[in-house]
Amino acid sequence: MANYSSAISAGATQMCVTLSDQQLELLVEYLELFIKWNKAYNLSAIRDPEQMIPLHLLDSLIVHSYIQAVDNIIDVGTGPGLPGIVLAIMNPEKKFTLLDSNGKKTRFLFQAKLALKLDNVTIINERVEAYQPEQGFDMIVSRAFASITDMTYWCTHLLAENGIFLAMKGIYPTEEFAAVADKYELIESHELNVPGVDGERHLLAFKPK
Repeated sequence: MANYSSAISAGATQMCVTLSDQQLELLVEYLELFIKWNKAYNLSAIRDPEQMIPLHLLDSLIVHSYIQAVDNIIDVGTGPGLPGIVLAIMNPEKKFTLLDSNGKKTRFLFQAKLALKLDNVTIINERVEAYQPEQGFDMIVSRAFASITDMTYWCTHLLAENGIFLAMKGIYPTEEFAAVADKYELIESHELNVPGVDGERHLLAFKPK
């Protein structure tokens, strides 16, 4: 546990993210649960814990500062809870809905929610186009769901009025955003530097025009 704890803590410090003792403890507990379930359920192709910390946990944690203006967030195509579980740990006062059509992954999410006592998390095992929430979301975040064209096509019905898309990408998706630029306005974009991750990372915030 100490190794996981120190690696997560060091990465967070490099990203200027402050972790309480409880948040760090929960992140370690989530990682250990993820590692255990991954052996049986193949939740991620990345199996080395030393790689899971930067490529999964820190890559999700870096988004923390960019969601502070909203309260009700949906993570579409969350998989094993990335970035949704990580952000829920960091923001207990915000509401997170984690949506995925893969039953194995949502079973893991239910177990993680129970084990970590994440009362601010709702898990939905459904295809995105079939999900009709009672109220729209302030923000739709997606880490690995689809292209921006697909993300906007499948998910716009989930947005509240003035809701925002937050797309986590690798290299800057110039062509992807150009394909929707007639209908969506880019609010801001950020180049992200994730400790231990070599490839480019970008974050785009945009909304319907």
